[in-house]
Amino acid sequence: MEESVRRQLIEWAAVYNDPLYFQEDPIAFPTRFAGLLKAGKACLQDVETAAVFAAHFAWGRRAMIVRDCTRLFDEMDWKPYDYVMRGNWRDSDVSIHRTVKWSEVAAICRRLRDIYQGQDSLESLTPEQWRTDVFGQKPDAKAPNKKINLMRRWMVRDDGKVDLGLWKDTSPADLLIPLDVHVYEVATILGLTSRKPKDIVTVREITASFGDIFPSDPCKGDFSLFGYGVTHPKAGKDSQSST
Repeated sequence: MEESVRRQLIEWAAVYNDPLYFQEDPIAFPTRFAGLLKAGKACLQDVETAAVFAAHFAWGRRAMIVRDCTRLFDEMDWKPYDYVMRGNWRDSDVSIHRTVKWSEVAAICRRLRDIYQGQDSLESLTPEQWRTDVFGQKPDAKAPNKKINLMRRWMVRDDGKVDLGLWKDTSPADLLIPLDVHVYEVATILGLTSRKPKDIVTVREITASFGDIFPSDPCKGDFSLFGYGVTHPKAGKDSQSST
């Protein structure tokens, strides 16, 4: 990596790892419940459940994501954990967000309830368990698992800025970059990967590039990629979607 690129990535990470840029972003929802948790008005499971659904909806324009997350949490009466455990889920073929239907939300709620009946937190789930046991997807060893890695970034990173740092038994060094189309395009432009497949191997390659810059916290580099999108709006035309 050229030294000039390295310096620029460090600068972008410092500038854009700031709540100012994430007020209208899906992370705003688990952040809201994290604030209520600190005030004694919510539980960790509220934050986790909010993170699950905010990450699941995190594709498309940020304004649309925020709108549809708001509709979801309105349905939940802003008590997501209670909603999950109560079992009276809205279940229909009507869309709530793009191709996500209320029936899919209900299925995720059912699986979350099953998990919470056996344990107090979701932190110990492996990416494979997240994929199959929470989101109901087929096992796929090559999948980039963008929403899983995004949610884990939110819950694990703990620098007191954007991310929440509530999962204490997971090291930020073990996180992977959440890979979507925009992140892939920016990483390619910056020379962080030359691979064509948008798979887990590419995720690990991009993460390793940031591991050389932020050894104990490679996902800090996610803010660098966001920063590129902000400062290069044509290249980052999809930067309205979450990092």
